[in-house]
Amino acid sequence: MQHKNDRRARLVLLMLTAILSPGWATAATDDRESATNIHPADIQSGSLLLRSAGGYRAATRLNSDVQISVSGLAIRTTLKQMFRNDGAEWVEGIYVFPLPDGAAVDRLRMIVGERFIEGEIREKEAAKKEYEQAKRQGKKASLVEQQRANLFTTSVANIGPGQEVTIEIEYLDTVRYDEGTFSLRFPMTLTPRYIPGTPIGDRKGSGWSSNTNRVPDASLITPPMTENATDHRMTLRAEIHAGMDLELVASRYHPVNVTQADNRFEVTFADGDVAMDHDFELLWRPTKTTTPNALVFSENVDGRPYLLVMMLPPTDDTVPSPAMPRELIFVIDTSGSMHGTSLRQAKKALQLALDGLKPNDLFNILQFNSVTKALFADTRSASAGNISTARNYVDALVADGGTEMRPALERALGGRRSETHLRQIIFVTDGSVGNEEELFNVIEHGLGNARLFTIGIGSAPNGWFMRKAAEAGRGTSVSIGALHEVQEKMGRLFRKLEQPQVTDIRIEWPDDVDEMASPSTVPDLYAGEPVVIKARLNRAARAGDQLKISGRTAAGDWGAELPLAIGEQSAGIAAMWARAHIADLLDAGRRGADAITTRQAVIDTAMRHHLVSKYTSLVAVDKTPSRPAEANLNRDPVANLLPYGQSHRAIFGFPATATNAGLHRFIGVMCILLATLLLMYRVWTLNGFSRDTVAAR
Repeated sequence: MQHKNDRRARLVLLMLTAILSPGWATAATDDRESATNIHPADIQSGSLLLRSAGGYRAATRLNSDVQISVSGLAIRTTLKQMFRNDGAEWVEGIYVFPLPDGAAVDRLRMIVGERFIEGEIREKEAAKKEYEQAKRQGKKASLVEQQRANLFTTSVANIGPGQEVTIEIEYLDTVRYDEGTFSLRFPMTLTPRYIPGTPIGDRKGSGWSSNTNRVPDASLITPPMTENATDHRMTLRAEIHAGMDLELVASRYHPVNVTQADNRFEVTFADGDVAMDHDFELLWRPTKTTTPNALVFSENVDGRPYLLVMMLPPTDDTVPSPAMPRELIFVIDTSGSMHGTSLRQAKKALQLALDGLKPNDLFNILQFNSVTKALFADTRSASAGNISTARNYVDALVADGGTEMRPALERALGGRRSETHLRQIIFVTDGSVGNEEELFNVIEHGLGNARLFTIGIGSAPNGWFMRKAAEAGRGTSVSIGALHEVQEKMGRLFRKLEQPQVTDIRIEWPDDVDEMASPSTVPDLYAGEPVVIKARLNRAARAGDQLKISGRTAAGDWGAELPLAIGEQSAGIAAMWARAHIADLLDAGRRGADAITTRQAVIDTAMRHHLVSKYTSLVAVDKTPSRPAEANLNRDPVANLLPYGQSHRAIFGFPATATNAGLHRFIGVMCILLATLLLMYRVWTLNGFSRDTVAAR
C-alpha cells in the first residue's frame, strides 16, 4: 500500500512539474502571439509585417519627419509618415501612434509619387465606409482616426510592391507655460497600455489585446512593440517665433543644434535623426525684462472672433503660506512597464518627497501592480523612525505584474480622513492604462476635499491620463523623463504642494458679449501657472472692452483687467478653441450629459473646424485604382519602438503587465490543476483506495 501511495505521489509531482514548467509558459506566450498574428520579438520597429505561407517577413517603413512652427502661443506641427513596401505583396499598413493630448488634427494629405490627395473630414462611420470601399476597389486610401485624445491610427490601403506612400498630418496645439518657461512636447512612442476586464467578442482592430468589458476598444490601442530597431528614425526641424527676447532655447532629452536669426530660433537634432523611443521636449525662456504678464491672440473665422488669453497671476514670495498640516499618501506604480529606468526615477522622486515631510504631517505609501499593498495599515506621523522605515520600503520596491490602478486609487481616496489635515495624494506612474475615463470618474467621485497630484514617469508616459487625472483631482501634474531632472521637477512639485497660488477664479466678460469659453470653470492654479482661456465671442472686441479676472491668493483678493482689443492676429486660434470645446463636451458626457446631444455637438464642432475627434475622421482617396483585382491585400500592423529604459520581457513576459494574459494563464493553470487532482482523487477512491482497503481487511 505504501508503495502504491509513493507512486501516486511521484505521478502528481510529475504532472505539476509539466504543467508549471517554463516551457509551458513559453508555449502559452507563443499561442497568444499566434492568435493575434503578431510576433513583436521578431520584427523591427516601424516595419510592416507581411504574412505569407512561410511565415512573417518585414517590409521597410521609412523614417518620420516633423516640422514644428511656434508663433506666440500657437504650435503648428506637420508630421510625415513615410511607408515603403519592400515585399512582393500588396499591403495595408496600420500604425497606432501618439500625439500631444491637446492636438487639434485638422489636415491630412496622401502623397503618391507626384500626386497629392487632400483628406476630407467625415463622420467616423462614413469615413470608415469610404475608406473600406476604396480599399476593396484597389485604390490607394488613407484614414486618420482618434482612439484617445492623445492616440491616433493611420491606415494606408493598397501599397504595392516597391511603392512608397507618404502620409502628411497637421495639427495645432498650445504652448505650455510654467514657472517662467515655455515648452512643447512631441511624443515619439507609447508605453503599452494595461487592459483590465473580461475579454469580449467584436474585435475591431489588429492589436495584441482582445476587447474587454472595461476597455471595449482594446484591440485598437495595443499596437505591436519592439525593443530594438535600426530603421525607426525621426528627423525634426522646429522654428520658434516667441514675439519676445529669449535667454534660453534647449531640448531636455535630445542633443540639438540651435541657430538664431533676429528673434527667430531654429532647432534641429544634432545627430540628424534620432530613434523614436523617447518623447521630445523643447523649452524656451524669455529674458526677465521681456517676460509677459498677459498675452492675447485672436482669429476671425466665418465672421466669429476667437480668443486665446494667457495671464500670469502675481507672485509674492514675501507672503508666508499658512502651515497647514497635511496627510500625504504616496501612490507608486510598480507594474512591469515601470521596470528599469522608470522605477529608478520613481524611487528617487519618492525619496525626495519623504525629505519634504514635516513633523506634523501624516503619511503612508501605497504600491500597486496586480495588487495594491500599503506600507502602514493607516497614515502615520512623519517621525524619524517612520520615515526611516519608509525609505527602506522604497529601496526594496521592484517592478512586476499588471497595472491594476483602480484599487490603488480607491484606497488612496477612501478610508478614514483626518479632520485636522489636508489630504494630498501624490500619484507616481507612467499612466499605461486603457481604461482612463473609468479612472477619471473614480477620482471625481471619491475626491471630496482631498487633492490629487500626478508625476508622469518614464520616457513616454500617457500624458493625457496624467493631465486629466490631476485636473479631476484638482491638483497639478509634472513629468519626469530622466534621472538628472528628478530634483528639479520634484522641487517644482513641492512648491505647488504647499498651497494653490490662486483659488476661486472668476472671469467677467463685457456685458453685451455672448461668449463660449473653455474651461467653463477655471481650476485652482498652483505656483508658476497661468490662467489660460480659449473663447468664441458673438462680436469683435471694441476699444474699451475689458476682460476681468479675479481670485484669491495667500495675500488676499486679486483682480486684473485685460484690454481685449489688443489681441494679435494668429492663425489656428479657432481650431484650438474647438479642440478644447470638444474636450469639455466629452467630459460633460462622461459625467452624465445626454449621450445623443453630446455626440451631435461634438460632430457639429469638429465638422465646422475640420477636426479629427472621437466621432469624426479624415479620409483621403486616390480616384485611380492601383491594385489589380486579382491581387490579394494583406492587413499588417506597424510596430512602435518600446520607450527608452523599458523592458520588453517585463511588459510582455509572464506575468504580463500590459494585458491580463498572465492572470488568465494563472487561472487556467489552477483550473487544470484542480480538475486533474479531482479526477485522480476520484480514480483512486473508486479503484486503488477501495482495493487497498479490502486487501487490508
